Parts: sequence; structure tokens; C-alpha cells
Amino acid sequence: MESALVLEARVIRRIRSLPLWRPLAVRDFRLLWLGQSVSLFGDQFYLIALPWLALTLTGSALALGSVLMVFGGTRAAFQLLGGALSDLVSRRSLMLVSSVVRAVVTGLIALVVLFGITKLWHLFILSFIFGIVDAVFFPAFMSVIPSLVTTDHLRAGNALLRGTGRLMSLLGPAVAGLVVSTAGIAAAFAIDAATFVFVAVMIGLLRNTDGFSESSEPEAQPLHDPDPVSVDHQAARHHLKTLFASIVEGLRYAWAEPVVRALFLIICAIEFSYAGPAGVGLASLARNRFDGPGALGMMLSSIGGGMVIGMLLGGSIDGRRRRGPVIIVATVLMGLALSLLGFATSLVMACGLLLFSGIGAGLTNILIMAWIQAKTRSGMLGRVISVLMLGMSLTEPLSFALSGMVVSLNLKMVFVASGTFLLLASLIAITNPTLRSAD
Repeated sequence: MESALVLEARVIRRIRSLPLWRPLAVRDFRLLWLGQSVSLFGDQFYLIALPWLALTLTGSALALGSVLMVFGGTRAAFQLLGGALSDLVSRRSLMLVSSVVRAVVTGLIALVVLFGITKLWHLFILSFIFGIVDAVFFPAFMSVIPSLVTTDHLRAGNALLRGTGRLMSLLGPAVAGLVVSTAGIAAAFAIDAATFVFVAVMIGLLRNTDGFSESSEPEAQPLHDPDPVSVDHQAARHHLKTLFASIVEGLRYAWAEPVVRALFLIICAIEFSYAGPAGVGLASLARNRFDGPGALGMMLSSIGGGMVIGMLLGGSIDGRRRRGPVIIVATVLMGLALSLLGFATSLVMACGLLLFSGIGAGLTNILIMAWIQAKTRSGMLGRVISVLMLGMSLTEPLSFALSGMVVSLNLKMVFVASGTFLLLASLIAITNPTLRSAD
């Protein structure tokens, strides 16, 4: 009995000593992580309530698709603008205003639904506003992380934030669905609004978003210099270019920086290879080869659970050496797993391959994002993040469209072709000395 207790204590100490938990020693990071975690949980209520409300109002899948298209199109259209703003304006202020706007708009929708006066145009306005706010919030959010934690803790910080978000997307929908079915759509929107209020309070409590100040390792230095706008507004305004010129500068910088350009191409290749097969191919696989919706749910849960594991694994790895080779090897293995998925003869085999792929995707996601944050010049990170998001926003619908065409011809081919594309992207990455040898 005593030896078991000793072993348990050792395991607990070992877990606590993992690099993954070190960013939580920073007060401002804890606040940001807590606020974002609650907000992402609330988003699941929105993601269930919005389509259900659209279908209840119209009974039309076309109307629902149009509402979602407005959100995606607006976000893509304002993506570069949001990135430029996050480099020109206080990121804390952008996140705070974004959260307040989302809380107000979602709260108004809850009231409209509660009083039974909802119209379809209300949902179009909601999607339009959320598209703009999302385009502004996310670059600011990802850009502020390096100012809260040291370079060595960037991967752990990203892993905690992104991994928790992925976990919320696995747990939240079931709770949200229960709320919608029992308490109604208005209650779901009200809960989402409350979570936006909570994250706004957490962001409002942040004290130091311009440079690292608090850590379990006080000798560590900040990754970036203080935000020039927050330090000296007059001097910054004197030296900053116009907003359009700032966007162009960000595009040129992202393409001219070898590491950023290489990582950008890899993450877009991964997005292109997975978006369509996951969104179109898996549904067809579940319907034609396995036992329908239940199989689809298990496969999606497998890839989602794998991503959580991969993200936490990426945050638990200490040190910064050999990132390039690790990313390349993980991408190769993901391509092989995706290709083999087309030949899966059982649901267990398919889920195993998807779990493996998800681990690789989560790991590369954290390594790539932390590397971009570390390599990007101070004052350019928001624009670089927005370029990355825009590339992914454009790549995703293309992957959906092509996958739909290929699935209609040959289901197996959509996975083989996507996996082969990812393998080719890996081979190209191997020839890149920046990735192959960079630490």
C-alpha cells in the first residue's frame, strides 16, 4: 500500500514538472487561458443554437448555408485588416472591445429569440458582425501570447490554449445540445453571451500585455519588445504607415522571411489535405462502408481526441532543437495514415488511423505556431498571423469542393490523393534547408 502511494506521489510530481504547465505560473497568461477556455465552451452553444435557429425559421439548408457563408466570407475579407490593426493598436484593447461587442450582439439575439420576433436577417447581421470581430480578435489573441510568456514556454502556452479549445469542442456540443433541447435556443445564446462577458472581464484584468514580467524563471527575457503604440502613441503614429501600406508590408514580410514562408506552405498543405477528407470524405465513408452517423461521430471524435493529445505533447516537449525535422517526419506519417484510411476495412482501423493523424496534426500545429511567433519580427506578428489565417480560409473551401468532386467518382481516391499530396509537400519540405536543419 505504501509503495503504491509513493509511486502515485512520484507520478504526480512528474506531471507537475512537465513544461506544459509552466506558463500557468504567469498571472496574465492564467487569466487569458481561463477567459478563453470559458469563451470557447460558450461558443459550442452558439454553434448548436445558430444552425438550429436558422433551420427552425426557414426549414432551408440553403438559408443556413448562406448564413454560414456570410460569416466565413466576412472573416476572410477582413482578415488582413484585423492583422494590421493588431500590430498598430493595443492588442489588449482589441480583444476587450471584440469580446464586449460579441457579448452585446449575442445577448440581443437571445432577447429577440426569447420574445419570438426573430427574422432571418437578424442571423445575417449576427454572422456579419461575428465575421468582422473574429478577424480582429484572433490575430490580436495569437500575437499577445509571446508578450506573456518567454520564448522557451511558447509551445507550452500555445498547447494549453489550443488544446483546451479543442477539448471544449469535444465536450461542449453535448451540453449545448441538451440546453437547446430542454431550455431552448434563447437560453443557449444567453449562456454564450455570459461567457463573452466573462472573457472580457479576464482581459480587462490583464496588467502586462506589452512584455513578459512574471514567471517561475525570473531571469528569462521577453520575446518581443514592448508594443510601440502602447508605449508611445505619438511616436508610433508618427512612424507608422497607412493601414493599407501596413497590410502590404505584412504580406511582403511573410513571404520574404524563409522560415515563415516555409511553415506557411506546410500548414496550408495540411489544411488542404485534411479539410475536405474530414468534412466530406468521412461522412461518405461512414455512410457507404460503416454503420452511418454513429461511425461518423466516432471517427470525428478520434481525430479530435488525437489533436488534443498532439497539442499537449507539443507543449510538453522541452527545448527548441530539431523542430524542422520533427515537423517534416510528422507530416510524412500523417500523409501515410491519410492514404491508408481509404483502405480501412473496419471502423476500429479507421479510428486508429484518424487518432494517429490527429496526434500528428496537433503536434505540428503547436510546433509551427510557436516557431512563427518566435521567428516573426516584433510589430509584425499580427499581420503574419492574419496572412496565415487568410491562407487557411481560402484553402478550406477549395479542399471541400475538390473532395466533393473526387468522392462522387471514387471514395477511396479522396483519401489516397490527399495523403499523396501531403507526402509530396513533405518531400518538398525535406529539400528546404531552412526546415531541414533549423533548430
